[in-house]
Amino acid sequence: MTKTKESPEFQFETALAELESLVETLEQGELSLEQSLQQFERGVKLTRACQQALKSAEQRVDMLVSGAEDSETEPYSGQD
Repeated sequence: MTKTKESPEFQFETALAELESLVETLEQGELSLEQSLQQFERGVKLTRACQQALKSAEQRVDMLVSGAEDSETEPYSGQD
């Protein structure tokens, strides 16, 4: 599992909240260029970690569903 520098274990919800906060801060436009770049870099790292966590969760769900008797998995389309 992906880990961050701040904590020994990656927490998806914590990373997502931090990412939302970073976006709000950057949108305010009050940071210096260097500070903005640092925040942007942190945001990219958090985004990648969150994407990896979601991918891992999706793989776990697929394994659980495919292990059920007489069931078939279908890719999630996101549309009802």
